[in-house]
Amino acid sequence: MLELVLGGVRSGKSQFAEKRLLQAPAPHAYLATADRAFNAKDSDFAARVEAHRQRRPSDWLLIEEPLHLAAAIQSSSAASLLIDCMGVWLTNLLLHTDGEMLEAELNALLALLERCEQRIIIVSSEVGFGVVPAGELSRRFVDQLGLLNQKLAERAERVWLSVAGIAQQIK
Repeated sequence: MLELVLGGVRSGKSQFAEKRLLQAPAPHAYLATADRAFNAKDSDFAARVEAHRQRRPSDWLLIEEPLHLAAAIQSSSAASLLIDCMGVWLTNLLLHTDGEMLEAELNALLALLERCEQRIIIVSSEVGFGVVPAGELSRRFVDQLGLLNQKLAERAERVWLSVAGIAQQIK
């Protein structure tokens, strides 16, 4: 079963997804898409990662995979898996791969989600409420993430939208 949790920055989407994972069958895994090496000089980002780490129960398996998400999901033996977050993963792909690899990774993830038997909760940023960005890379990010969110929502059994710490089921 797939669930998608959408929301803006600091909307409470990750905390809500963590609560949903606690209600799912164990063992649990947290798949972090951030890469410490990519973000080593960003102290604000490091603080966010640390806050997430401190919130997680100690018995959750931590998987860190910045690029090859489908492969990481396939290799996990967890019954339930939280993936946080698609925006960071897409940023990694845009900055550190070519267009061909980006498409291959997106397609691999979507294909896997069609047949995966694990309980998967995916966190993603909702980018559809903002203005069209001025820069080319920013536009590519918003376009790609918006399309990915649509494809994930289509496959998900449940979709949640988190705003100001309040999550509402929209599918």
